[in-house]
Amino acid sequence: MPAATYRIARVQPLDAEPSQIEEQFFVRNDAVDFESPDGKAWRVIDSPFTTSRANQNSPARNGWNINDVVTQEEFTFLAPSNPLNVFGMAHNTGAPGRALPPQAFHKAASSVIGPAAPIKLTDNGARVDPEAELTIVISQAAKNLTLENAREAVLGMTIGNDVTDRDAQKSDDLWISAKSPDTFTPAGPWIVVGLDDSELEVGIVHNGEALETSTTQNLGWGVDEILVYLSGFMTLHPGDLILTGFPAKSRPIAAGDEVICKIEGIGELKNPVIQAS
Repeated sequence: MPAATYRIARVQPLDAEPSQIEEQFFVRNDAVDFESPDGKAWRVIDSPFTTSRANQNSPARNGWNINDVVTQEEFTFLAPSNPLNVFGMAHNTGAPGRALPPQAFHKAASSVIGPAAPIKLTDNGARVDPEAELTIVISQAAKNLTLENAREAVLGMTIGNDVTDRDAQKSDDLWISAKSPDTFTPAGPWIVVGLDDSELEVGIVHNGEALETSTTQNLGWGVDEILVYLSGFMTLHPGDLILTGFPAKSRPIAAGDEVICKIEGIGELKNPVIQAS
């Protein structure tokens, strides 16, 4: 497994008081073994998105002050950030993708959910596919990046699930109705900082069955090139998420399913699938 420097997560205490504003804290873990006791003990830190108002810690309280240590039994993982923008890369697999100009699509920020949150399907009989994607988390405002400085705008990498309504995709040239329904962008469970993302295994486990995997080496356009492309015409903002493309195999999902998106060096993003009420 490629060495990861450390992990950052956005979490909600289990004892959070009900409120219209979701309580959130950022925590850090430096353990190499994610499943070890040390790997499940996290230290409360200042927000890594210093200029983003949506990504600040809630007011400190007992047990949730900076440098307090909390265990995974004390919180739930949220999506790794509150993004202003969420992007995906179209036709970005292998040589065929690279033969075309880079092209992005927009996913609504309101479509983002965290680990264990349900993907909700409407009862319209549409084919809906999950896509496990290496996802860039932007750390600071950035415009006109170059291949030499692109990584300066990156906090780290997480897992994104680019859930897609294939029937809507056929009739909507902009893919908005296919990509942006509520709950169609699960992300998490954490951000890995310092990860070599050049050749990470990517795959999906559907109802316990592992589907054929691939690696990030089979993306048409790499992380740095994607950042140069997007920042060339718009400002990227702290907390923004960029899903880079899905090179492996998928399978349609239905209510009652469980989807696990796996990326080497990051871990697993697990979500149930339910029928929307």
